[in-house]
Amino acid sequence: MAKTRPETPTAVVFDVGNVLYGWDPESFLARQIPEDEARLRFIDDIDLWGWHDSLDGGRPFGEAAAELSEKFPDYAAYISAWGERFGETISDPVPGMHALVEALDARGVPLFAITNFSADFWKPFRAKEDAFFRRFRDIVVSGEEKLLKPDPALYYRALDRFGLKPRDALFVDDRAINVEGARAVGMHAHLFTGAEDLRRRLVEDGLL
Repeated sequence: MAKTRPETPTAVVFDVGNVLYGWDPESFLARQIPEDEARLRFIDDIDLWGWHDSLDGGRPFGEAAAELSEKFPDYAAYISAWGERFGETISDPVPGMHALVEALDARGVPLFAITNFSADFWKPFRAKEDAFFRRFRDIVVSGEEKLLKPDPALYYRALDRFGLKPRDALFVDDRAINVEGARAVGMHAHLFTGAEDLRRRLVEDGLL
């Protein structure tokens, strides 16, 4: 691995959704509910994104779905499909990113991830993409920890598990609020906009 300057990171910590793999729930919903007005009404009525955040925060899908279906019986089939077919919301690898991860791994750069992801949904996805995720030394999943980015407690817990000091880690995420959260605990951080921009940052930091 190339020698880095003392102030530069030595390990990379990735987000997963829309950094390593695309996440496109809107297209999935459009296949379930083609009419725009009906689809938006479903999202608003059940507060879909807030409810999904509760899953990422550690709530079991079965429990959360049963409660919501009881409250909104007309939407029960769509609520059930969110769990049964969640894998369909995850699209192909983000262009250029798997090659970038492979290049880092080949240079011996320690790779980690912190992802906001339901524990129930993470297990089948992780198993499906096992060959890729084997390159990572550890992955912290919000649903398993019952903490969500950008809670500083999640970053600190991850760093402790990874055996990293904040200054050792470059955190990569597509959401500014999560990037700011990482910086607030002392990590280097990069707002992800694409593989080429990230490659330039990695070269600047001596990681590639």
